[in-house]
Amino acid sequence: MGGAEDDPVCAPSGVRWLGHASTLIRDAGTTVLTDPVLTSRVVHLRRRRGRTPDDPAVRSPDVVVLSHLHADHTHLPSLRMIADDVPIVVPRHAPDAVPALREVGGRLIEVTSGDEIPIGRVTIRAVPADHDGRRWRRGPHACAALGYVVTGDATTYFAGDTDIYPDLAEWVGDVDLALLPVGGWGPTLGAGHMDPGRAVVAAEEIGAGHVVPVHFGTLWPIGLGRVRPDRFFAPGGEFVDRARARDIMATELEPGGVLELPSE
Repeated sequence: MGGAEDDPVCAPSGVRWLGHASTLIRDAGTTVLTDPVLTSRVVHLRRRRGRTPDDPAVRSPDVVVLSHLHADHTHLPSLRMIADDVPIVVPRHAPDAVPALREVGGRLIEVTSGDEIPIGRVTIRAVPADHDGRRWRRGPHACAALGYVVTGDATTYFAGDTDIYPDLAEWVGDVDLALLPVGGWGPTLGAGHMDPGRAVVAAEEIGAGHVVPVHFGTLWPIGLGRVRPDRFFAPGGEFVDRARARDIMATELEPGGVLELPSE
C-alpha cells in the first residue's frame, strides 16, 4: 500500500482529476482516491474523454473514499482493480445495501457524518451530502450520501454528489481546495446535483481558496453523443467563468490534469 509515495505527477500537494468524480488527492505524503471509475464503460455509460487511468498511483493509493452507492461512484469492477491492502471508506450500511462490496478486497471502514479517520498523515472527515444515497432508485433509504474533507498540510473538500444544504458552511468551511460537481453524465440534471451556478454559490459559502470542477465531461450515455453535447463539455468552463467573475480562484482541468497547491 502507499505506492503513490514516489508519484511525481501529483506531488507535493494537490489533485489529479481522473474524470467524472474520480480524483487523486495528494497531501502530506498521503494519496486519497475518490469514487474510482477506472474503466471505459459504466453500465450504459461510456468514457468519451480522457484515457482510462492505469498508473500505479491509481491502483495503490493509501485509501479510497466512496461518496455514495450509485454505480458511477461505487463502481465494483474498478474497486476490484485496487490493491487488496488499501482501506476503503464507505457510508455506513453500504456493505449491507451492496453485499458485493465485501468481496472487492479492501478493508471496509464504515462512517457517518462527523466521523474522522486518520490515514497516513491526513485526517478524513465525513460530511453530509444532499443526494440520494441508495444504489437503486427504488428501495429503502438506509445509506446516506457523504462528502469528505481531507486535512493534512492543506484542507481539501471532495463533495461527491450534492446540492447545497442549509448548514453546508458549518460542516465545510475555509478549505484550501474544493472539488465541486458541476454537471452529470446525461443531458439533464435531477435533484441532488449542482449546476455551475449553484456550485459557485457553494464555493462562496465554504470560503474555498481554489476550486476544481468535477463530475462532468467524462461519461455519457451510449448512443446519445449528439444529444445536448454542450452539457457534456461546457459545465467546467462555465463554472470557471462564473467563479472568476466573483473573485473565486478556479481551474478547469482536462481528465488526467493536475493542480498543485502552493506550499507555505
